[in-house]
Amino acid sequence: MESTYGLLTETQKLERKRRSSDGIDERQLRIAVLVPCYNEEATIEAVVRDFRNALPTCVVYVFDNNSADNTIEVARRAGAIVREEHMQGKGHVVRRMFADIEADVYVLVDGDDTYEAEAAPELISRLLREGLDMVTAKRVHESSAAYRPGHVFGNRALTSLVGAIFGSRVSDLLSGYRILSRRFVKSFPVLSRGFEIETELTVHALELDMPQAESATVYRERPPDSESKLNTWRDGFRILRTIVQLLKEERPLRFFSSIFFVLAVSSVILAWPIVTEFLATGLVPRIPTAILSTGMMLLAFLSLVCGLVLDTVTRGRRELKKLFYLRVPGPNTRRFGE
Repeated sequence: MESTYGLLTETQKLERKRRSSDGIDERQLRIAVLVPCYNEEATIEAVVRDFRNALPTCVVYVFDNNSADNTIEVARRAGAIVREEHMQGKGHVVRRMFADIEADVYVLVDGDDTYEAEAAPELISRLLREGLDMVTAKRVHESSAAYRPGHVFGNRALTSLVGAIFGSRVSDLLSGYRILSRRFVKSFPVLSRGFEIETELTVHALELDMPQAESATVYRERPPDSESKLNTWRDGFRILRTIVQLLKEERPLRFFSSIFFVLAVSSVILAWPIVTEFLATGLVPRIPTAILSTGMMLLAFLSLVCGLVLDTVTRGRRELKKLFYLRVPGPNTRRFGE
């Protein structure tokens, strides 16, 4: 593929069909398709139908998040098991899904009918064949209407930022279509409330060095009677805020060292004229500036000490999360159905 956002070639499509049949017996798997929904009456029937056709043995769970339309009734008629989460926000819905649903493989997908259900068997096959904990569907779009240029730029910028901080192993940070192992789902402490959940999923995998991969899938335009719930600027800033929070929590030494550097350099810049004046004349001409400079240097070293202490705490938290992660058998440590 010439570009991350180029089209799937015929060779890739044939390879997909070949891989999806490589030794995967779906009858031995408990596959749960998890669909968070908010006012998706126009698209939810197609989503449920397509995934039931692509994965005949799966169970489709639609979690409604206070929809004001007929999403619940349409999803039930289509054959999904419908549950409700009244705390508003996609993060709350995913938290409830991961806590309530028991399965061997989880397919997390949005209910807007923009993701390719036909790719699910190949994605699951890769998860099991390579012993992965997460396979992210990297979006490949055919038109700008499906994936607006502003969203493409924002996704690339945020993905690059996360890569610089946590490791550059992903190229589509905000994809809403992911295949997850039971080990991932049952060890993931969901903290996000809204659309930041995709960022948290990716950072969690990067932090614990989980085996993960990406596979290209077609990303379609929304149907004409379906409206996007994503607000480009508001949700973009919320995701950026989440990245900063995760930096503070997961990389505290780097975060507080940055504060130390800014404060220390500012303190030196303010103090330099005062020091040179004192060495030349023995006088301190600007007492308030001298006090400010001293205070800033004290705060700088306080930030550095906080970073060192919190880095030790974070290491302990990471080890604890790793232990919880290892308690759940992975795809290659047991045979499904036994």
